[in-house]
Amino acid sequence: MDRTGAVIAVVGAGCLVGAQAPINATLGRSIGRLPAATVSFAVGLAVLLVVTAAASGFGGVANISGAPWWALTGGLFGAVYVTVALTTVGRLGAGGVTAATVAGQLTASVLIDGLGLFGVERQPVTATRIAGIALLALGVYLVVRD
Repeated sequence: MDRTGAVIAVVGAGCLVGAQAPINATLGRSIGRLPAATVSFAVGLAVLLVVTAAASGFGGVANISGAPWWALTGGLFGAVYVTVALTTVGRLGAGGVTAATVAGQLTASVLIDGLGLFGVERQPVTATRIAGIALLALGVYLVVRD
């Protein structure tokens, strides 16, 4: 996939994330917040099991002991995000949750790049990148203010 295709794919996935919080919140009003987060992950797991089985199988899972311990925290972070998003979407709206999510993702990602954490190649933390974070913070403020 070329760079343009990758950007389009991520924007498309981002659109789905924008819909995720209000959809999960609707489920939460019917069955409760934590059960809704659990059901959300269960549905995602079921889909991934089918896709993985059809695409490549599970042979690589045998190598899990070679992964660093922190490589297993992604699911934990996802569970925290889904629970927080479905809990806060009623107060912030889908736009507010998404704006705050993107700002948090960019801030953490720039720090991760700058420190070279989690196996990524170090990228300098420049004034331009800091300005981008500041502009996103301003954007969050503009989206969530009354």
